[in-house]
Amino acid sequence: MATNRFELDPERLATTDIEGNRVYLYPEDVVGTWKNRRTYFYWCLIVLYLVLPWVYIKGKPALLINIFTREFTFMGSTLHGVEPILFFLILISGLFFIAFMTSLFGRVWCGWACPQTVFIQTIFAKIETFFEGKARARKILDESPWSAHKIMRKSAKWIVFTIISLHISHTFIGYFIGPRELLSMSLHNPFQNLGIFSAVMIFTGIILLDFGWFREQFCIIACPYGRMQSVMMDQNSLVVAYDVKRGEPRRSPNLPKENEGDCINCYACVKVCPTGIDIRRGTQLECIACTQCIDACDDIMIKVKKPKGLIRYASENALQGGKHKVVTPRSILYLSIFMIFVTSFFYFLNKSTELSFVFMRGSDAPFQMSTEANGQKIVTNHFTVKVSHQGEIHHELFFQVKEPELKNKIQIITPMKPLIMNTAEVKTLMFFKFDPSILIKGTRMIHMDAIAHDHILSTQEVILVGPNP
Repeated sequence: MATNRFELDPERLATTDIEGNRVYLYPEDVVGTWKNRRTYFYWCLIVLYLVLPWVYIKGKPALLINIFTREFTFMGSTLHGVEPILFFLILISGLFFIAFMTSLFGRVWCGWACPQTVFIQTIFAKIETFFEGKARARKILDESPWSAHKIMRKSAKWIVFTIISLHISHTFIGYFIGPRELLSMSLHNPFQNLGIFSAVMIFTGIILLDFGWFREQFCIIACPYGRMQSVMMDQNSLVVAYDVKRGEPRRSPNLPKENEGDCINCYACVKVCPTGIDIRRGTQLECIACTQCIDACDDIMIKVKKPKGLIRYASENALQGGKHKVVTPRSILYLSIFMIFVTSFFYFLNKSTELSFVFMRGSDAPFQMSTEANGQKIVTNHFTVKVSHQGEIHHELFFQVKEPELKNKIQIITPMKPLIMNTAEVKTLMFFKFDPSILIKGTRMIHMDAIAHDHILSTQEVILVGPNP
């Protein structure tokens, strides 16, 4: 039988009882250097998240991923019909970048950049404290019978939670359809944009459920990152760690004072942990590296006049008296793979922004024969040309045959000359008229140049057909 309710059972999670039911956590608030650093960083992330969609560059959002129109906009540059490989490379690059950062700094994503941690610690926890009080007051309120006072407090909290969740979800959906468009939709009947309205409501419900109620359960049960971190880390990865050599043996009534370590067994580190672990038991899957235990322990160390850092950022090698290595084969491997994918992304991005055009033969006869006024026989080939170009640069295109010996023998007819390229994709008709004598066994491959401002932007092969001369 544990003598202290914060003395966790070694056989089960702190968030479950002996029957497997959920045990709700009431982490105490903490102040300190690391809390201040995280707070500043969290607010920078929140402001960036909320403001970025409303920043317009060249008339478009600074970041827009419009999957409906297949339009991707970033800082004034727009890609249309983005190839799936670009999104794949972005995702896989992000994963290996997180792996690289994890190999260096442990579970830094969870504690410093995960949206759940950022919003709960910065907004939702503060709202909860405002309406229900600090940790002990919340626990007493939850354990008390239902009353008008309790219903009023709980209702007020969840109403504000819902408002915040709606704002977060609207901002998130704004990244996909544009914030101004979403605002315009919001002012009309929801049934006019039922799909978008449903997406916003579903996402709001997910945020409300997760940030308001599920919380640490997601980190412990659902998040795959906690299970992947053991693969990404090694003994040189920085983690939030307890210095066993310095802290043990912990203070105990049965232990002579001169034999005690620096840990006074006050459980301050356990009381502030948002996932309910005891960091003194070593690196654990449930630890999100939020550093709250560092601040809590440092505060106690100051009070008992002992050096800070009993719990600190450190590697296992450093804690065991060895030398901490910043660069390891594991981190080099992750960084190398990350750079390969990033390089591939820019390569494919550059290829996708090049002008391209495709000749599609008309649905009528492969060729037509006609006779000019001077009696000369002419062959006509009919094509539809699809011209594609990423980005916002507009072109005035001219087409010409590349082969010098054929330039005067093939006449190119288009409805517009030049072809105005002011959208991502333009289709136009193109007719080739030529003397059948240029054919070789009924066909002839030629090369067509697309020219703008006296520069060749792209070259495409075209096969002309006609009678066998």
